[in-house]
Amino acid sequence: MKSLFRSELSKAALLIVPLALCLGGSTAAQAEDRDPLFPGAVRPGNWDYQTESRQGYLKVYSASDEVRDGDTRYFPHSSYIIYTTDGKLFKNIENHRSGDDEIPELVSLPVGSYRVVARSLRGGYVRILVVIKKDQETVLDLDLWETMT
Repeated sequence: MKSLFRSELSKAALLIVPLALCLGGSTAAQAEDRDPLFPGAVRPGNWDYQTESRQGYLKVYSASDEVRDGDTRYFPHSSYIIYTTDGKLFKNIENHRSGDDEIPELVSLPVGSYRVVARSLRGGYVRILVVIKKDQETVLDLDLWETMT
């Protein structure tokens, strides 16, 4: 009777152990795996939180241009350029998504100082020093600025 019980137990163990390894075992990817559908393990510890949290935002109300679409008129804002304070080109901003988009683009920038060259409605092209602060939106309304100075 003991041998029958041992034989049944052995058969059950031979079935359960491989099943447990398939279902509950860990998997590992080797360095040679280059499957484009599997980018690899993602670990939150690898993210650079310091860089991501040191961002601010800029919205520039530059001069608008008239765009006609049949009887409808749109006034998208003109593009502008962002330079670093030492004069290097940083970013060229289209400042609208399409010809009928009248809302200026919200641009994410690293914290710091920049020079913005944009076209105002009354003053032509202007150069303005802008300071971007962490997690804050800086709004630059060129025509409002001109009426205040």
